[in-house]
Amino acid sequence: MNHKILIKQLVTSIVFTGIVLSAIIGCAVDNSCKVIKPKVVTQKVIHDSDDPAIWINPVDPAKSLIIGTDKDTEGAIYVYNLDGEIIEEKTIRNLKRPNNVDIEYGLMLTGQLTDIAVTTERETNKIRIYSLPEMKPIDNGGIEVFVGEELRAPMGVSLYKRVSDDAIFAIVGRKEGPLENYLWQYIIEDDGTGNVKATLVRKFGNYSGLKEIESIAVDDQLGYVYYSDEQYGVRKYHADPDVENANEELGIISTLDYIEDNEGISIYCIDDKTGYILVSDQSANRFRIYPREGTLAEIDIEDPEDNVPARPHLHKLLKIVDVSTNQSDGSEVTSVALGDKFPNGLFVAMSDNQTYQLYDWADIAGNDLVIATKK
Repeated sequence: MNHKILIKQLVTSIVFTGIVLSAIIGCAVDNSCKVIKPKVVTQKVIHDSDDPAIWINPVDPAKSLIIGTDKDTEGAIYVYNLDGEIIEEKTIRNLKRPNNVDIEYGLMLTGQLTDIAVTTERETNKIRIYSLPEMKPIDNGGIEVFVGEELRAPMGVSLYKRVSDDAIFAIVGRKEGPLENYLWQYIIEDDGTGNVKATLVRKFGNYSGLKEIESIAVDDQLGYVYYSDEQYGVRKYHADPDVENANEELGIISTLDYIEDNEGISIYCIDDKTGYILVSDQSANRFRIYPREGTLAEIDIEDPEDNVPARPHLHKLLKIVDVSTNQSDGSEVTSVALGDKFPNGLFVAMSDNQTYQLYDWADIAGNDLVIATKK
């Protein structure tokens, strides 16, 4: 890394850490900081809750589902209702260390639009794919990833639906990987037999070498992918493998001032272009929130020479929220109203006590952020 850049980042980190410490001290004095409590805590998985996803029921959003991994050699994908109750008939057991999970809507399969859930199965070097809401396997027993590589064990995964043609891709990370091309991207398609196939379309993604890359999140509407290079930053690329300079890094959200690891990433959409990016400051039991749209232009009507252009890949901190999760890894969020229980939208995050915690978005937003509930 360029030493001047590193020094600049360290100086910025020291200054910001001082600001944060001042805020913490102020909280201790006047008790103004609030630890947000969940509305619902799910029933426990057997081993190790790790990463959640939200499937929104298009007919009745109150009957939407939470899907969460239980990361173990005798692992599972749990399916919950919005009361946090396990739906046993939909839960998939006997998976070999399922790590992360994501969902996407409208894969064309046997002539019908089919919603899917995709998880990484680390100990088999596969991704597993299920139709929603049935949780029916449609992958012929799993699809191998990172074929030909010495470092294969898949960990992070996020799905991307391209706006221009509705093509669906899986972007997959791994437990260990090289300093370049840490992520591989696959297009997911009907194989003609009622199942799906995955074809490699690109390799991309820088890695600092500091720890690992797990959390990946895609902004379908804006066409960006973000991933947590732990203890370094959140990296940003184009999600579309076919755009010009697709493998060129667009920006980095520095996380050098986090307590330890930057982990789960989730994206809250206000509209097609604006919203928030939430990142877990894992060991601090808090989430940091950034503007999805980056930094807006500054217009000086009286002196146009002072105008500052928009910087869509510069995401400055907006807010920090302390939550009840402990050592939170994966998370997900939606601005869709999910019935009477979550009329303002839902934020869900894992906690290290084998549960997932479900929060009302209004509690996360407080008086600082927009509540853009879609019904």
